[in-house]
Amino acid sequence: MIKPHVPVLSLLMTVACATLASASAAGTATPDRVELKDGSVLFGTVVDADEGKVVMKTAFAEAVKIPQDMIESLRTETPMRLQFADGRVLESSPIVVRDERLLLGGGDEDASYRFADLVRVNPEPWELGQGYHWTGLASAGLSLAQGNTENSELDYKAESTWTGLHDRFSLSLIGEYDEVNGRKNAQNWIARGKYDQFLNGSPWYTGANLSFEQDEFADTELRTYVGPYLGRKVFTDPLLTLEAEGGVAYVWEAFFVAEDNDYPAATWTVTASSDYLGDNTRLYFNQTGLWGLTDEGDVLLNSTAGLSFPLILNIEGSAEVIWKYDLGAVENVEKLDQTYRFRLGYRW
Repeated sequence: MIKPHVPVLSLLMTVACATLASASAAGTATPDRVELKDGSVLFGTVVDADEGKVVMKTAFAEAVKIPQDMIESLRTETPMRLQFADGRVLESSPIVVRDERLLLGGGDEDASYRFADLVRVNPEPWELGQGYHWTGLASAGLSLAQGNTENSELDYKAESTWTGLHDRFSLSLIGEYDEVNGRKNAQNWIARGKYDQFLNGSPWYTGANLSFEQDEFADTELRTYVGPYLGRKVFTDPLLTLEAEGGVAYVWEAFFVAEDNDYPAATWTVTASSDYLGDNTRLYFNQTGLWGLTDEGDVLLNSTAGLSFPLILNIEGSAEVIWKYDLGAVENVEKLDQTYRFRLGYRW
């Protein structure tokens, strides 16, 4: 039997111990630590900071949002890119927060900043002014009924928004097609395009919209309006997001039977949503309005209230109520049209 040489055996044992130690250290990496002003301590991984809140992933929650003014101290070893209110973007590891100061490199007082000036962690390219962030929704609802009455109904909705650091583009298409006993009972659609220009980091923005609408059974062959508006982001927290816009437009109305019409109008838009029922659910309310400036009878409101909820992956369901009120509706057409809808859609 050949015995291994002692120095060789010693070397092998040293390498094995070092390997085990490295593996153990990798498996027990120091978690990020956040201490709140009430004495509570959270451990996990800091993944983001936005709207004055630090987002931390913990063992018990995917995303804990902590207001920055509640944080007494913070330490993370994770390399991060930090964006400040003045536009600076810095990279650092480790990061320490102490006495409301953010210390880069583990505590160098020469590289310290006001913690309140931190606006974002690991910003995406569009948040730095490079390109746009694309979001959207495509959904449809279909119902069929057979028996004494054969009824089929198709509802569709598509929305797409491109948001940049300085501006935003959005497009939408909403429509409905119904048949009863093989005869068309409803056919209407609304298509809109909007452009917003944000005003130097303030909640205010200016914009312009272009809208087309057809409602065959309300005698509207095509209603077109275009005009500018001034908008404001009133609330931006996911618990309550609210934007309001007011402006003017010129309206052209072409009817199948009635006499065509055109007039200047005041316009408004209200868009609100809330995740009050959970991070992946959304309560929402949208309204657009036109009020004729030369004839008080030219008033048109389109309002939608609903709830969307996740099903699987990016597929969601939604239930909503739609009210359409047209004070200037032509003769023999109801002024108020109310619709209940359920849709399945894909959100990105």
